[in-house]
Amino acid sequence: MADVRPFRAERYDETKAGPLEALVAPPYDVISDEDRARYLARDPHNIVHLTLPDSEEQAALNLAAWRGEGVLRRDDEPSFWALAQTYVGPDGVERTRNGLVAALRLEPYEKRIVLPHERTHAGPKEGRLRVLRATRTQLEPIFLLHDGPKVELPDRDPDLQVGGDRLWRVDADPGDFADLQLLIADGHHRYETALAFHEEDGTEASARMMVVLVSTREEGLTIFPTHRVAERVNGVRGDPIEEPGEELPGVVLYRGGGYELVRGDGLDVEIVDRAGARGVTYTPQRAEAVAAVDSGRAEGAFLLRPTRIEDVFEYARRGEVLPQKTTYFFPKLTSGLLLYPLD
Repeated sequence: MADVRPFRAERYDETKAGPLEALVAPPYDVISDEDRARYLARDPHNIVHLTLPDSEEQAALNLAAWRGEGVLRRDDEPSFWALAQTYVGPDGVERTRNGLVAALRLEPYEKRIVLPHERTHAGPKEGRLRVLRATRTQLEPIFLLHDGPKVELPDRDPDLQVGGDRLWRVDADPGDFADLQLLIADGHHRYETALAFHEEDGTEASARMMVVLVSTREEGLTIFPTHRVAERVNGVRGDPIEEPGEELPGVVLYRGGGYELVRGDGLDVEIVDRAGARGVTYTPQRAEAVAAVDSGRAEGAFLLRPTRIEDVFEYARRGEVLPQKTTYFFPKLTSGLLLYPLD
């Protein structure tokens, strides 16, 4: 039974913090070192000072100072929030994806209420756990999918707006999630970190985390492919083909200026994972993957089709996890719009 409740959000007071455009950022795990430096320099109260601090101790000091200065303020009453994100995808098409921001009770995977679909790594979880211990605040929401009804947006001006993101406070009950399974679309490391923190903390406050719940019925919900760029393709061979159009016929290996169709069973990501390529990096941009090969930085690029949402759910419900970067949900959730203190 998924337990979804409203929460008392903490958010920037723009009269003291300045405009949100200077304060928000993408999630911590998609920010490069160069981007981090840029966000840190953008504003002394930018959310990256908390999500990617010089140290977890500094994050806690920053957070306490901002609260003391009134840069952050806590809502008096708990609320749900409706979120609309209007974006232009890597395919050049404009869409809007809606979701519900709420506090979800954490459940271990074996209860089959919250389902993972990708493998995680210890390093990122250790770093997130140190920051969570120091701040006792959920600094960024994670992204979950469900098969229930879509979110209805209020017919009024949003309470918060920055870029393509709009947020409305929702006081009414958004509906029953009790019979729904929730699939982690983005945020596996943070979910497992929250579970670990609650296990050691043991308080009721730490039993929940901030999430964005998105229905699979949303027209604006799209998975884009993540292509694999390999320093060594490990002897993989395919059937030579002409340069494919936008719709790929399967897994396509680009190397030496030519294209090959790589055959195999399973999802595209599984076929490439079994190939055992070495020195793999990832990009959602096909042109970038091809350019890496043409420049000599990689031996080959595996071009993939997007993984279907229904396939991801099917694997997760069977208890199977897929390779890293199986899905690329776009856009990422914006960090800094709402925070969730655990007290």
